[in-house]
Formats: sequence, C-alpha cells, structure tokens
Amino acid sequence: MSTVKTYQHVNSERGNVGFAISKMEDIYTKRNGKVDEPHRHNYYTVLLIKKAKGLHKIDFNTYHLSNKQIFFVAPGQVHQVIETEKSSGFAMTFSNNFLVENSIPLSFINSLNLFQNYGQSPPLLPNKEQFDTIEQFTNQIFKLFNSDVKMKNLSIGSFLKLLLIESNNICAINPIELDTDTSWVNLIRGFKNAVDNNYKREHSTTYYANELHITPDHLNRTFKVKVGKTAKEYIQARIITEAKRLLYFTDLTNKEVAYELGFNEPANFSAFFKKHTQLSPSNFKKNEIIS
Repeated sequence: MSTVKTYQHVNSERGNVGFAISKMEDIYTKRNGKVDEPHRHNYYTVLLIKKAKGLHKIDFNTYHLSNKQIFFVAPGQVHQVIETEKSSGFAMTFSNNFLVENSIPLSFINSLNLFQNYGQSPPLLPNKEQFDTIEQFTNQIFKLFNSDVKMKNLSIGSFLKLLLIESNNICAINPIELDTDTSWVNLIRGFKNAVDNNYKREHSTTYYANELHITPDHLNRTFKVKVGKTAKEYIQARIITEAKRLLYFTDLTNKEVAYELGFNEPANFSAFFKKHTQLSPSNFKKNEIIS
C-alpha cells in the first residue's frame, strides 16, 4: 500500500502562490466526475457547499454532503470528497504565508474553533441568514481572485478574516473574545506544537504540562474551556489519528505501528486502539479496505 498523497503547494505550477479559490462544479467538470484518492494538503482548506450529495471523509470519519455546509480541513489532515453528482459551492485553499503576508496573524487562526487537526471535523451548519452572509464574503473573494485590482491579496485576506470570524461565531464553543488576554492562545499553540513533536514517545498530560511550566490541571481546564476537549483527549486523538494513517496507508504490521507510536507492548496498543475505535487494528484495516 502506498503512502498518502500530499499536496505541498496551493498551486502546483506556481509554488509561491498562497491562495486559491475554485467553484466546486468546475472542479467536478475538470475531473470528469472522477473521485480523487485520499490525500492531504500542507495548507488550509475551506469548502463552502451550497448543494451536494455524497460523502466527505476526513481522517477516517465520514460525513454526508448536503446543502448549506462548510467544512474546515487543517494542514496534514487526510481527506477525500466523494460526490455522487455535481456539487455547487466553492473550495478555498490558503497557506500560512498568505495569512502572515496579508495581516492575519497565526495566533488568530489558532484562536478559532474551526480547524480541528485531530478527532472529529464535522461540517459547520449555518442557518440560511448565516450561510448567506458567509456566501457573500466568498463571492467577493472569488471576484477579487479573478481580478487585477490593486492590493488584491490584502483585500482577499480581509474578506477571508470576516468569513472565518462569522463562521467561528456560529460555533457553540469558543466565540472570538474581545479581551486582550491572549495568554491562553499561546498556551494552546505551545501544547499542540509539543504534542506534534513528541506524541510518538510521550503520552501523558503531565509531561506536556511540565514542558509548558504549568500544572496538568491548569492545562486540562484551559484546553477544555477553549477547545471543548481535555488535553488528554487531544493527545489520545492525535495518537489514534496517526495509528489509523499508519495502518491504512503503510505496510507496517500492527506490532510495528505499536512501537512507532511509543507503546512498549503491542497488546497495550491494541487495547488502546480498540477502546477508542471499538475495533481492533486488524479489523479497522479490513473494514477500511472493504469500504
């Protein structure tokens, strides 16, 4: 089994381009309705879906495509859109560099509750009024993208920020706050970075709390309030997501995956995996291949 395909650049022909937007119906026509293989991007993806039928798989979680949905896919997430008919909507992609170059700090993106790197990534389901507002921003972005106006990217960045704020305010958890205390943003970013760098060998909340010079209780409490899950749940979701990717996209045995993810005993890995997925590693691989 080959490793998952990774798209490094927003535009494969022009690597310096940091933003792109296309109509979903045009993508469908260009691909002749052919379904793309599961893949990942090294950039952010937003799918604004006006009308669609089919499935959207994100890190082995399956969501039904329907009308008035918005999907947010973080860099590194493996996803696949499976349309049973031509969709109507927009697909936007943008890089960290685009954000920074157009006055959108990365701390702003990290403060949102939209791009869930690991675990569930369900679509946002705005009501008609909310969706119409976000669609207006998207139409402006599409118009700007296909124009030659001065300071085009800065204008796109402004509408993109409005779109993300409006989307985030629809979420039940973590609406953007008006206070100036952003210490929690730095804490969460530091924790997520530490997990990404160490999850294969360090599985305990205490380790990461010590790295951040805070108590495990403070880390769990802050993360729960701002993100909606505990730090421990985030660590576990990161391990499970990587386990699924390794089981499906590589030829590693269950035993090798266990050691790769820092489990001293393969039996402990199997028990951990089954507890969080209700499937053994072998049955997970079997079920995914069949589906």
